[in-house]
Amino acid sequence: MMKRISAVICELNPLHDGHRYVFQKARENGDILIAIMSGNFVQRGESAVYNKYKRAEAALGAGADLVLELPFPYSASSAEYFAKNGVRIAEAVGADVLC
Repeated sequence: MMKRISAVICELNPLHDGHRYVFQKARENGDILIAIMSGNFVQRGESAVYNKYKRAEAALGAGADLVLELPFPYSASSAEYFAKNGVRIAEAVGADVLC
């Protein structure tokens, strides 16, 4: 049986209970959870509160199996480009569910 992949497009700037809830719901809809996360700069080019490695570690601790970085040109853009390119990455890795 093929494993189902759930993807969450996120910043986790910083990780909070709302993110944990989304990860929990995403996990309920898939066997593998991928977080597609901005790097050291978040939407509109602001610096993240914590660097991408700390935030990736937090994502793994919250239940993600894999963290992929949304490239800077998209993560630092408007919400539309942030989301559009996050969805493209989710599709490219074969995500079945987008949360």
